[in-house]
Amino acid sequence: RGIALGDVQALLLTHIHLDHAGVSGTLVRENPDIQVYVHEKGAPHLVDPTRLLNSANRLYGDEMDRLWGDFLPVPRENLRVLSGGERISLADRNFHVAYTPGHASHHVSFFDSSSGVAFVGDTAGVRTGAELFAMPPTPPPDIDLETWKASVALIDKWQPETLFLTHFGPYSEAAAHLASLVEHLDSMATLAKLIVQQEVTDNERIIRFVDEARRYLGQHVSSTAVASYEQAAPLSQCWLGLARYWRKRGV
Repeated sequence: RGIALGDVQALLLTHIHLDHAGVSGTLVRENPDIQVYVHEKGAPHLVDPTRLLNSANRLYGDEMDRLWGDFLPVPRENLRVLSGGERISLADRNFHVAYTPGHASHHVSFFDSSSGVAFVGDTAGVRTGAELFAMPPTPPPDIDLETWKASVALIDKWQPETLFLTHFGPYSEAAAHLASLVEHLDSMATLAKLIVQQEVTDNERIIRFVDEARRYLGQHVSSTAVASYEQAAPLSQCWLGLARYWRKRGV
């Protein structure tokens, strides 16, 4: 569209997970005028990403460098810190900002009321095709079912014409999509709870969850789509986030 990196004025981050914010520091290095909008809980980890990278390393291990490359810090002076509830004007757009935790404790969503588009990061889940199936990505460490569903309800109140998911793309019929997300979040969380309660080893729990979750996906989408969803939201990571949620609650 004829837009160069030097023309970019702002970067709106829904959250700081590596697949969403990993290039932020690199972009600011290339264009020091870029302002990075991020929730107040995520901001310190952009300035000093040490804890964030240590946490990610526990998930990805030897694959960290191949998958992510450099995660450069963002200078503090380039940050515009959000708490939720703000309205920000950038270029020819006005965005409503909402605090939408559940997938991550520092997640925000952005709504452009003039176009009816809500940029929802991971709060509205993963969707790989036209069929109505919204998969909840539930990696550790911040999964919280109650706050997630409250965040979904908040987005639904915007009555957006389009949900723009980072994974992957724009979808209309927002209310139906959000209902699908909540349905499958509850189902996969219930599955994880049952497996957490079983008297087996942790490795056996992971294997059982992955097998049962894959079977669950297969009840709703094609086998080809199941593989795509597994790539977008690895089921072993989904297990780790849900298991941590239930164990924190004494299950």
